[in-house]
Amino acid sequence: MDNQLSDLVNKELKVDVAAPNKSPENDKAGNHSKRTENDKDGNHSKGSQNEKGGSQSKGKGKSGKFVLKTPKGTRDYGPMEMAYRREVFNVIYSVFHMHGAVQIETPVFELKDVLTGKYGEDSKLIYDLEDQGGEILSLRYDLTVPFARYVAMNKIDNIKRYHVARVYRRDSPAMTRGRYREFYQCDFDIAGQFDAMIPDAECVQLVHQVLSKLGLGEFTIKINHRKILDGVFGSCGVPSEKFRPICSAVDKLDKSPWEEVRKEMVDEKGLDEEVADKIGNYVKLSGREELLETLANDELLKSSPSAQAGFADLKLLFQYCKSLGCAEHLVFDMGLARGLDYYTGVIYEAVLTAGQNFGEEGPVGSVAGGGRYDGLVGMFDPKKKTVPCVGLSFGIERLFTIYEQKMRAESNKVRATQTEVFVVTACKGMVHERLKLLGLLHEAGIKAEGSYKNNPKILNQLQYAEDNKIPLVALIGESEVEAGVVKIRDTVTREETTIKREELVETVRQKLGGL
Repeated sequence: MDNQLSDLVNKELKVDVAAPNKSPENDKAGNHSKRTENDKDGNHSKGSQNEKGGSQSKGKGKSGKFVLKTPKGTRDYGPMEMAYRREVFNVIYSVFHMHGAVQIETPVFELKDVLTGKYGEDSKLIYDLEDQGGEILSLRYDLTVPFARYVAMNKIDNIKRYHVARVYRRDSPAMTRGRYREFYQCDFDIAGQFDAMIPDAECVQLVHQVLSKLGLGEFTIKINHRKILDGVFGSCGVPSEKFRPICSAVDKLDKSPWEEVRKEMVDEKGLDEEVADKIGNYVKLSGREELLETLANDELLKSSPSAQAGFADLKLLFQYCKSLGCAEHLVFDMGLARGLDYYTGVIYEAVLTAGQNFGEEGPVGSVAGGGRYDGLVGMFDPKKKTVPCVGLSFGIERLFTIYEQKMRAESNKVRATQTEVFVVTACKGMVHERLKLLGLLHEAGIKAEGSYKNNPKILNQLQYAEDNKIPLVALIGESEVEAGVVKIRDTVTREETTIKREELVETVRQKLGGL
C-alpha cells in the first residue's frame, strides 16, 4: 500500500474517530454486535430491571408471558465490567502470590452437617438443596468452613492457602452497594501452630497491601479480639450462654445506632437493661494503642483473664504491624464483633472512609474481614485435633463496585479485549494471507485477531482496532505480499513502519515491550 493510500486512510479515520458510533459499519471488522447507548458498558440486556438483578419483576408479566431476567440478588457482567473485575482480581492474586500462598478448590456445595452450627444467627441465610434421595446438601455460605473441613479431612498440619470462588447467601440484596446472593470471595488463610500474632500481622499487612494497590482512597482496618469482648461480657454480668447472641447484636453497630442494638439485647436476647448499659460504655469506644493501655487498666477488666489475654495479643499485633509498615491504618474498635461463631481471637475488618457515593442505600460497608478461628478444624476431626487458623476474606463484589465507580469518575477506560495485534488486509481476495499472518502470530504466543469477513473494508478494520484500543496493526496489501514485507502501524500515533515478514514476531514483541 503506497503512502498516498495511507494518507487517505488517516484522513478518513479522523472523521470516523470523532463519532465512531455513528458509522453503521463500525462493527463489521470483527463481526461484533453493535450496542446502544444503554449497553455501552457490556449490559447486553436492555431495561433497568435487568441491570438491577431482576428484583422488580416476577417470573411472568401481567400478560402471563415469561419475563427474561436474572434471579433476585444476581446479575450478569458484560465485557467491560469483566475487564474491571479482571484488574481487581489480578491485584489480589498478585498479593496472594507475593506472600507464598498456594491455591485450593472445594465443591460449591457441602454436606449440610458440615455447615450447620458454624455461623450463629447467619445460619438462616444458608441455601439448602432439595433432597434428591441421597445426601442432604447445602450451597456453601463462605470459604472458611469448607477450608477447615479440607484441613481436617486431609490431616494437614500447616498450610498457607488462598481460594477464590463463588458463595451463596439468602440475604436481602443491595445491588448498587455490591451486596448479592451469589458473589465471589477471595480468601487467604494460614493454618498451623506458630508463634503468637506473627501470622495475624501478615493478614493485616495483606489487607493493607491490596487496598493500597487498588487505590480506592483512604481506609481503616478495625481490629478487636473475641477474648476482650468475652471479658467485657463476663465482667458486665452477661451469662456465658448468651455471649455469642450478644456478640451477634454488637456486630450490628456498624449499621445501626446503639439504641437499636441495646433494644435488641434487652427485648430479643433477654439481657438485663443495666447489663446492656454497662456493655454500651465499652463497645462505643475506639482508638489506638493508648485505648488498649487505658482498658487494660480498667477497674472492671483488670480481673478478667480473658480480656487481659486479648489486650496482650493486640499490643503485640500493633508492634508487628509497625515493623511491617502497615500500622498507620489500624484502629482498635471495641464495637467490632464479627458475628460468626467460629472466631476465637483477633478479628479485623477493613472499611473505606472516602470515595463512596451510593445514594439512599449508603456506603458499601466493610470490604475485607477475618480473624482467628483456632477451634474450627477440631470440629471436623474425629479425634478433635485442633489446627490453629487465621485468615481473611475480601468482598470482591464491593471492591469491584467501588473500583468501577472510581474508573468511571476518572474517565479511565479499560480494554475489554486483550488483543495486541489486529491483522488488516488492504485488498480483496486476501483472506488466506490474513489467516497466515494470524497463524504466525498465534504460534509465537502473541494475542492477535482479524476480521471475519472475506473482503472487509480497510477503514472498518482500522477503526475497529482504534475503537478497541488494540495497540498494533499488522497491515498487508498485494504489494506487501509480493515484496515479502508487512507494515506495522501504531494505533495511537498512526505511524507505520515497513519490515520484512520474517521480522514480524520480533518487531511486534519489541514494540509491545515499549508501550
